[in-house]
Amino acid sequence: MPLYHKLGKIPHKRHTTFRKKDDSLYYEQLFGTIGFDGMSSLLYHIHRPTQVKEIGETLDVAPKAAVEYNMHSRLFKGLELAPKDDYLESRSVLLFNTDVTVGLAAPRKSQTDYFYKNADADELLFVHKGSGVLKTLLGEIPFEYGDYLLIPRGMIYQIHFDGPDNRLFVVESYHPLYTPKRYRNWFGQHLEHSPFCERDFKLPQNLQAYDETGDFLIKVKKQGQLHHMVYATHPFDVVGWDGYNYPYGFSIHDFEPITGRVHQPPPVHQTFETSAFVVCSFVPRLYDYHPQAIPAPYNHSNIDSDEVLYYVDGDFMSRKGIDQGYISLHPAGIPHGPHPGTYEGSIGKKGTEELAVMVDTFKPLQVTQAALGLDDGKYYRSWLE
Repeated sequence: MPLYHKLGKIPHKRHTTFRKKDDSLYYEQLFGTIGFDGMSSLLYHIHRPTQVKEIGETLDVAPKAAVEYNMHSRLFKGLELAPKDDYLESRSVLLFNTDVTVGLAAPRKSQTDYFYKNADADELLFVHKGSGVLKTLLGEIPFEYGDYLLIPRGMIYQIHFDGPDNRLFVVESYHPLYTPKRYRNWFGQHLEHSPFCERDFKLPQNLQAYDETGDFLIKVKKQGQLHHMVYATHPFDVVGWDGYNYPYGFSIHDFEPITGRVHQPPPVHQTFETSAFVVCSFVPRLYDYHPQAIPAPYNHSNIDSDEVLYYVDGDFMSRKGIDQGYISLHPAGIPHGPHPGTYEGSIGKKGTEELAVMVDTFKPLQVTQAALGLDDGKYYRSWLE
């Protein structure tokens, strides 16, 4: 996150003494990525952040392929995923490769009896239904329908929901997630032509430091295994921090679409990037204004990318038979495009109200058994005349 931020109390100089009222020291921690070369923050704890009291069970949560070599356009009915009480148990991976996992979650209850840390991947949570507060050791971020929550790898957090009806689209990235480089200048500031800027980000607030000892369960995901560890002190004991590595939110409703006289390609909708995949936001927008424009997207060949579209809300103008929470998979190697009739039917239209999130991966995606359970089984035939 190329934006400096700070909360709470910090000393004047880093790596210097910072004392409590009783003259004992606060404990400094560097929270960084890519060795010492990536973005980082400096945290100041009441207690040492290294006090592991017990190590409990380890569960295998690595995704398993039901279809390893997929050349099958598919449509998953995401809202048919059965809700579960527990946040982590409700998460279900549908698609994955060695760079990313794509899935859903439908938790009914807040995560209050344990903390969670994904040591493998940055997490991008898109909130389709529900609201609440993301609580982390670096502060809190209120969230609501349409918010992206970007949680850097290694961040300890809890999610507290306002009610039981919650639906999340979940992306786990084994590469750091950034806003697109072409939107930023050489200092990291977002440029004038960017479809969003720093003013739109929801930064951590309301930092609360808990000075508590006891048994605090933290579930840590690493190498596809979920490790249960008990800490001797409350993990949210940070009294202050500053830096560039922290969670933040961004509402899809604050994405300002880029339009033109003729149809614009998908990169104009890009919101996040990694070296292995991109994330795009399709939002309500005016259509192309050339007098002979065809607003519907042209047929295009997926040669380099598997394309995943999560349909959130509105009118999906290039698709038929699509509803909220559906997920389409268009694999690399075969072309796809608008459904029959939608190409011609888009001519003369002035705008669209669609709302969707797209993930384009540069390696093929494998399909899990959970995904097959949501597959309509006939989507690949939907382009037949």
